[in-house]
Amino acid sequence: MTPLDFTCPRCQAPASARYYGPCDTCRADLAAKLGGVARDVEVAAYEPKMNVTPNAVATKD
Repeated sequence: MTPLDFTCPRCQAPASARYYGPCDTCRADLAAKLGGVARDVEVAAYEPKMNVTPNAVATKD
């Protein structure tokens, strides 16, 4: 894939990259300011609701 030549949308400097977006300098600056440490988030186990009763054919013995 050939690099695209464009103007950085953040600092308006000329940039060349595979995808449109902030230049490497702006990307590093954003990662330093806004980046954080990844953490594990515990989510409650999924329990389906029983708001529908089974039909007579499904419960027939």
